[in-house]
Amino acid sequence: MGVPEKLAERMTMAEQHEYLRAKFSRRNMIRGGAVTLGAVAGGTFVPGAVAQAAVPTRATATSTEKVDGALVAPFGRHLAFGNDPRTEITVSWQVPAEVKKPFIRIGAHPWDLSRKIEAEVRTLYTPAGVGASGDHTQYYLHAKLTHLRPGKTYYYGVGHAGFDPCAPHLLGTLGTFTTAPSHAEPFTFTAFGDEGVGYHGLANDALLLGQNPAFHLHAGDIAYADPAGAGKKEDTGFDSRIWDQFLAQTETVAKQVPWMPAYGNHDMEAWYSPNGYGGEEARWTLPDNGPDKKNLPGVYSFVYGNTAIISLDANDISFEIPPNLGISGGTQTKWLEGQLKKFRASKDVDFIVIFFHHCAYCTSTAHASEGGVRQEWVPLFEKYTVDLVINGHNHQYERTDVIKGNAVTKKLPIGGTAYPETDGVVYVTAGAAGRSLYAFTAPESYEGHENEVDSVASFINLKDGKQNETVAWSRVRYLNYSFLRVDVTPAHKGRLATLTVRGIAETGAEVDHFTVARRVR
Repeated sequence: MGVPEKLAERMTMAEQHEYLRAKFSRRNMIRGGAVTLGAVAGGTFVPGAVAQAAVPTRATATSTEKVDGALVAPFGRHLAFGNDPRTEITVSWQVPAEVKKPFIRIGAHPWDLSRKIEAEVRTLYTPAGVGASGDHTQYYLHAKLTHLRPGKTYYYGVGHAGFDPCAPHLLGTLGTFTTAPSHAEPFTFTAFGDEGVGYHGLANDALLLGQNPAFHLHAGDIAYADPAGAGKKEDTGFDSRIWDQFLAQTETVAKQVPWMPAYGNHDMEAWYSPNGYGGEEARWTLPDNGPDKKNLPGVYSFVYGNTAIISLDANDISFEIPPNLGISGGTQTKWLEGQLKKFRASKDVDFIVIFFHHCAYCTSTAHASEGGVRQEWVPLFEKYTVDLVINGHNHQYERTDVIKGNAVTKKLPIGGTAYPETDGVVYVTAGAAGRSLYAFTAPESYEGHENEVDSVASFINLKDGKQNETVAWSRVRYLNYSFLRVDVTPAHKGRLATLTVRGIAETGAEVDHFTVARRVR
């Protein structure tokens, strides 16, 4: 995004943000004079999500031009749960130009969408000179739906003045979603990380839709509008318009399957806010029950059926990529322990699944393992017997044996079963959603092509740099595009509830499967 590379390598996200604002605010003052951004029709700007500095005259003039709403089609629809997936859903979408009176219609049937709710508009402006974006304004719309009925399918349509989804010729734009059930029942969810825009991401999206998931977890590095990931020399390639492509690419799935992201290093975009997440706050509406909404908007939790899901932000504890290192002042880790303690005490929660970007355990030749995660969070995962940890960051599929105390407590072959209460924790790297693939030092080993080795050479990122390590916990390694499918099966008291976890290749082939079992109290 235009920061001198040697300077950027040692700047925090907040320092990069201030540098960019100072640089481009001065330029804009010279070019066109100071202009203050304000409210737009149908909503207000979100603090931290829009440019509050001076903007070019040309962009301001453009914003006053009116476009016939009948010619503006919404796109990029994506759903997200609220704090309670049984009763709360947010529908978000994008329009290519400013519109009047945006809204959502919702109902129990496609012919009865009488309930009409005004949408919130969040505008994101990127001036020329910030990467490759040019003068570019993006309009994101959000409608929070509350007091929904559990386990019910709803129909919805999004629109604005001049574009009513109930019009006969627009009925094809309607979508559906289903709220979480009020009681535990079998369900499936999917997960991956590091998608970006391209054929492989599109292919994985199409394949995971066929799994009929109740929701999808994205373990960070979502669109790659910032290809460098934290202000390194390639940041001149930053292009906010990549998000337009990404949301169009994922709409087929995300318009009907809640799309729940965690934030990775490529999701920190320095122009929009000091924490790098101003752009994300404009694009997403996620649960707001995390510890620090100001600094960590991608940290939250929700419960679906008998399973608690926790999204964490590993940028806060990453030694490898430190622009946001320590941004929470330790509050995220304290919150995590509180969540783990609460969920383990709940009689309605059997499983705890945690997802975030940087890997606790991975043998990739690129990023490998993050020492900050092992230092801060792994002891808590083990203390509260977390059932499954899902990461991205490394662009491949890798799955560990069962680990406790940084050592293998039980080998977990393909088809095996882990018992977290006694054995330890299983970690899966599912970072092969679409970006270019990395490599392993050891041979691949996956279902139907097992190649067991006693040890694998790797490294871990520590505060003082990389440290080599030889590990015994790398059980499955698959170097091609893939995603994770998890089938959750509840059980009666005294019996075993299960998570059946499968690695699915872009071809549809199964490359791994194992079970996590826990006796219901």
